Amino acid sequence: MNKITICALLSLFVLTTGWGQNGTETLKEYTRQMDKLGKAKVIQSAFAYIDELEPRTTKDLIFLTEIPAPPFGETKRANAFRDMLVEAGADRVWIDAEGNVLALRKGTSGDKTIALDAHIDTVFPIETDVKVKFRGDTLVAPGIGDDTRGMVMVLTVLRALNKAGVQTRDNLLFVGSVGEEGLGDLRGVKHLFSDQSGVKIDSWISIDGGSIGRVNHGALGSKRYRAHFKGKGGHSWGAFGLANPHHALGKAVEYFVQSASDYVAKGGAKTSFNIGRIGGGTSVNSIPFESWFEVDMRSLDPHRLYEIDSIFRKSVEQAVADYNSSGVKDKVSLDLEKIGDRPSGLLSTELPLIQRSMAATQYFNEKPRLTTGSTNGNIPISKGIPAVTLGRGGKGGGAHSLDEWWLNKDGAKAIKLTLLVCVAEAGLAK
Repeated sequence: MNKITICALLSLFVLTTGWGQNGTETLKEYTRQMDKLGKAKVIQSAFAYIDELEPRTTKDLIFLTEIPAPPFGETKRANAFRDMLVEAGADRVWIDAEGNVLALRKGTSGDKTIALDAHIDTVFPIETDVKVKFRGDTLVAPGIGDDTRGMVMVLTVLRALNKAGVQTRDNLLFVGSVGEEGLGDLRGVKHLFSDQSGVKIDSWISIDGGSIGRVNHGALGSKRYRAHFKGKGGHSWGAFGLANPHHALGKAVEYFVQSASDYVAKGGAKTSFNIGRIGGGTSVNSIPFESWFEVDMRSLDPHRLYEIDSIFRKSVEQAVADYNSSGVKDKVSLDLEKIGDRPSGLLSTELPLIQRSMAATQYFNEKPRLTTGSTNGNIPISKGIPAVTLGRGGKGGGAHSLDEWWLNKDGAKAIKLTLLVCVAEAGLAK
């Protein structure tokens, strides 16, 4: 068992018992390190450029927000982001086989690669009106905060580093990832950490949601299924008694909710379940030939996520078996399709990346908040790779709604914080 695994298990104990989660302190060595780095002349120059770039950062935010990027439809926005990264001065820019946009900024040694990521996709379908509207100083548009603001932060960090001539020891990889939302199921970052990606990432930093001070070091895992019940279908009167997929579905929901509720009530790391969508049938006077529902199950603990997943599968299979043996004519069949699989995990707060993120937050006179969430960081965290998700800063709200909004209240501070964390993790070249 390696050191990271031991630390992760210790942190999981801390989280599940509730001890120390909000009281974790930044180690003094990292506070001193961040103070020294933040005062370096070249870093101060980069901070000044971030302030200078504010009008352009806002212009970029509006431009990218108004390019639709639904799940599995990110190509147009990805191409625009690629062109902007080229213009910003990356050493190499390309789009990989999954559609992720990657921009490499070489370090003096290049022994390691530190990634800075924001996801390209939004939750909104292609036909959604994404024109940015102004309510005073507030920008309103679907996706403007989640995560288009993150994308422009990635761009501005790259521009500021180049304008100030900041040279890092390790490589920096700027990422616009696809498929973070919903049924995208983290497909972009899953590819990046697969054997097929062609890149090796040693530390991962994401920008995704939240105000400045967020330090997300835990992966909230989830399992999602579409349960599809099928039968012959027929007339509600003429074929009465024929096996009805809706009736089997109802029994399956009842079995699962009861068993899952009993399991969750026993305690342990927080675990949730939800039947989010149900569909099927053709008319009120027809026995349906198909019926389906979608379920979402989540837990911070990988073992509990596995167990509630097992409870779900056993419940629906038992429900169908019991229904089919209840005297109905013919049978209902069941197909289970996995539509989401996000792993759980938790990193030790003593890892350098987590400590640097906390110390950088304090450097800007903000209070760090350790959190867990379902983000692109789930994948590296589950593999024991140092990863953190930072907040986009400013003020915002209405995520995943048509009235999503963002206000640039000290937004530059979050960009400076991100730059400081990146340089600290990659090392400032001598």
